Amino acid sequence: MTTKISERTRRDIYKEITDRIIEQLEQGVAPWHKPWVGEHSDGPITRPLRHNGEPYQGINVLSLWLSADEKGYESPYWFTFRQAKALGASVRKGERGTIVVYASSFEKTEANDKGEEVERKIPFLKHYSVFAAQQIDGLPKHFYAQEQVSTTTIERIENADRYFRRTGADIREGGTKAFYSVERDFIQIPDLQRFRNAETHAATVCHELLHWSRHPSRLDRDLGRKRWGDSGYAMEELVAEMGAAYLCADLKITPNVDSDHASYISSWIKVLKDDKRAIFTAASHASKAVTYLHSLGRERSVTDSQATIDLTSPAQRRSQLAN
Repeated sequence: MTTKISERTRRDIYKEITDRIIEQLEQGVAPWHKPWVGEHSDGPITRPLRHNGEPYQGINVLSLWLSADEKGYESPYWFTFRQAKALGASVRKGERGTIVVYASSFEKTEANDKGEEVERKIPFLKHYSVFAAQQIDGLPKHFYAQEQVSTTTIERIENADRYFRRTGADIREGGTKAFYSVERDFIQIPDLQRFRNAETHAATVCHELLHWSRHPSRLDRDLGRKRWGDSGYAMEELVAEMGAAYLCADLKITPNVDSDHASYISSWIKVLKDDKRAIFTAASHASKAVTYLHSLGRERSVTDSQATIDLTSPAQRRSQLAN
């Protein structure tokens, strides 16, 4: 028993998950797009859900998405052994769980430069295993069902457009490139006709909104970005890429899975190999950004006239392409 505990204590969760992400990137695959491009990608995509329907956050989203794709799990629900048992269900014999993590800390007494004793908090990861609904017998039937979308593509695009407007972001259309200008605090998106379809246009807005959230007046996210291609730039792109995937899943739209990642992949791999905690940091920032964007929709009061899609709105133009 002591040996098992010792082995678990020595387990390097940071390295395990980081190596898994690096393996995908070295194959030219963006892991956060796996739900949409993987072998088992039929049907609508949602974030992985706890037994109570609450979405997972941070690196756990990515880790559970990868496990679901690898093993063909269709239901988004995940349970601990005890949660399944509380519902009168049981994990099938021989099934192996997937690790989820959460942050914790302990206090350590150290001497400062003056020789005085001070308490310092040391952060570390705790982890436990969860099982997909398909690994469990006896759950209520609704936990086994694949996520269903009751809205049409047009309705989802219109809903996304209302969401974008409720953020209050200055989104301008035109030109040939999509970008966010932090100095002038606006998002530039090419005309709709330059995109393959309406969802690709909306997904690009999601990506740029993630960058928009880093402004000093919002989340003030500074990852040390100095110039194109440096580690800070690569980290910010990781945040935007993962956050956009999380946001697209929440809005029930397909992200831009065909976007050109080749110019970023090598820098992402380098960042992750240099720092096994980098992907955890990026995933945490991505979740915080999406939570922040969601909060803007709740805080802003949108009148009925504002929520109505008029004939000249981006949503109406997207809807025409969605047909």
